[in-house]
Amino acid sequence: MHTKTVSIFGLGYIGLPTAAILADAGCQVIGVDINPVAVDTINRGEIHIVEPELAAVVARNVAEGRLRATVTPEPAEAFLITVPTPFEADHQPDLSYVKNATLAIASQLKAGDLVILESTSPVGATEQVAAWIAELRPELHVPGHSDQPNIAIAYCPERVLPGKVMAELVSNDRVVGGITPECSVQASQLYQLFLQGQCVTTNARTAEMCKLTENSFRDVNIAFANELSLLCHSLDIDVWELIRLANHHPRVNILQPGPGVGGHCIAVDPWFIVSQSPELARLIRTAREVNDSKPFWVLDQVKKAVADCLMANGKKAVDIRIACFGLAFKPDIDDLRESPAMQVAELICDWHQGETLLVEPHIHQLPNKFIDKASLVGIDEAFERADILVLLTDHKVFKALSRSQLTADFVIDTRGAWGN
Repeated sequence: MHTKTVSIFGLGYIGLPTAAILADAGCQVIGVDINPVAVDTINRGEIHIVEPELAAVVARNVAEGRLRATVTPEPAEAFLITVPTPFEADHQPDLSYVKNATLAIASQLKAGDLVILESTSPVGATEQVAAWIAELRPELHVPGHSDQPNIAIAYCPERVLPGKVMAELVSNDRVVGGITPECSVQASQLYQLFLQGQCVTTNARTAEMCKLTENSFRDVNIAFANELSLLCHSLDIDVWELIRLANHHPRVNILQPGPGVGGHCIAVDPWFIVSQSPELARLIRTAREVNDSKPFWVLDQVKKAVADCLMANGKKAVDIRIACFGLAFKPDIDDLRESPAMQVAELICDWHQGETLLVEPHIHQLPNKFIDKASLVGIDEAFERADILVLLTDHKVFKALSRSQLTADFVIDTRGAWGN
């Protein structure tokens, strides 16, 4: 298959790298995003997110005319949807971004075109995309709505690690699920333009559930580690030493605890399963509840440290400064989506009477939620001014610090990076 023009809706942490790699493979790529700042940045050959190796690939393909961005949908031969799929307050999936992208794509569709949903979605979302298209474009023969479809629709989730996206988009296997087997084949042909890993085909529902299952599996295992950290704290046991010892067993591989679970996948995807089968997904729900409660436990530890600091130093609460190290949901990236570190920092800001200092070397300004609540500072200033240090994200620059370098009397290490 040689696809001349590919349009990607959503130019974020997945959409832009995918656009860059497809352009590098020789496709003409049109990126569509509702954010005009992102569009203008990309069209200058620059990037608006942090991801190693991405900037050079974007700059090269923009300069050579294979990649451009726009806020207006245009015709193409293949359309990829890589927009956010958050959940609502009651943990029900919010498919509004997917619907808006689908409706925009539908206006440009013609016979022979391919539509692929990549956004993490509840089971049945790909069929819903087909239904939206069939309703808006009844003259097209839509798979699942016609015996002789003349367009293809499929689901193919990403499986990449932030910080390694450019390599893993190429090397990792992909699960491709079409509305029909023919849709799976056509979608696979697009990915094979750049993929070194294997394309494994199935149906759309199984592919959707596969993505949710992968992240729910990880969430359950992280919940075990997080619950273990609570138990060890109550028993005065070093949880990181315990896990290191337990992992010497040949069939045990316990993950590392932290302040919670974050990111656009693991913190969200399990709720998609729970929302569709709440009476059956008991373990998955419990894991989510354990991980969602961890930031509040960290806040309790901060409150205890403030109380101890008051007794030790004779200060007033308003005079105590707390420094939080890290806001990103994982090390060495700038991604703050669903970050437990962000949640802990916000909880501290809302509770603490004194000043809160935030140290995040991968961003240049704080999110709006911290306006008039906290200050973005460097490591040295945090060490100089803070009474209490709270490690929330184990960036390399933080892990390089030894416990002897920490000047504050009170240290809360949620990542086990600073030792005892």
